[in-house]
Amino acid sequence: MILTVTLNTALDITYRVRALRPHTSHRVTEVIERPGGKGLNVARVLAALGHEVTVTGFAGGATGRAVQEQLTHTPGVVDGLVPVAGATRRTIAVADTASGDTTQLNEPGPSIAPAEWSVFQEAYEDLLRSASAVALCGSLPPGVPVGAYAGLVRTARSLAVPVLLDTSGEPLRRGVAARPDIVKPNADELAELTGAHEASRATRDARRRGAHAVVASLGSEGLLARTPDGDWRAAPPRRVRGNPTGAGDSVVAGLLSGLVEQLPWPERLARAVALSAATVLAPVAGEFDRAAYEELVARVSVTGEAAAA
Repeated sequence: MILTVTLNTALDITYRVRALRPHTSHRVTEVIERPGGKGLNVARVLAALGHEVTVTGFAGGATGRAVQEQLTHTPGVVDGLVPVAGATRRTIAVADTASGDTTQLNEPGPSIAPAEWSVFQEAYEDLLRSASAVALCGSLPPGVPVGAYAGLVRTARSLAVPVLLDTSGEPLRRGVAARPDIVKPNADELAELTGAHEASRATRDARRRGAHAVVASLGSEGLLARTPDGDWRAAPPRRVRGNPTGAGDSVVAGLLSGLVEQLPWPERLARAVALSAATVLAPVAGEFDRAAYEELVARVSVTGEAAAA
């Protein structure tokens, strides 16, 4: 079982409009609701790849009940969310069909009480005992300590469970120091962490700060990976247009599935890049265009070299 952690779960709502213009009214042509938050998106992609996945984090209020109800209809995904008094947040994506652009509105999430955080930590440790790997994903809701991910990384490492960290800002800085197996920042998050805006230098610095492997997401340019086994760049064969929401989460799913399947790094990266591009072509986050994925994965360019034995 792969475990994904989404401390700031959400009910993702996607509105489609013909053309988004400020200061005007819009007729919505389609509304789509899905369980959301980065780790839940990762879980759906992992399940579609054939992996058994458990999701945990927090769920509360009417939106939390809606998230859990929809999870019961998601094949391959088990609900391990912890109840809280506050209401789960909503995220609103407005997809402009004319331009292909998407505008995202993210609520902050419920305030988590100290007792609720303690209950979650106990549940997390129990779930780790049957996990083959864990992904820690996304922002922290109010009330959760800024060093939360660092503590969760240490707990996973104490139980010999490989851990991937995908967050930003101070939670990322503290989490990296706890020595996760993989961190997956985007270019902006990596620059904020290291102070370096050149990706090659920044990934080296992030490894020196504690991460065993750093996989930087560079948008349409693909991925840059610095690992104990070698350094690689992976790029898609062509640019794709569509909804980029969730593309980074599909990168996480590709890396994590490759880890548990013990694939070599070049194959992990090719899968991650192809999944990311295929997600841009899908209508909502947490899904990917399977035909596009199968076409792209064989054509991803992976360059670099393995470390000397």
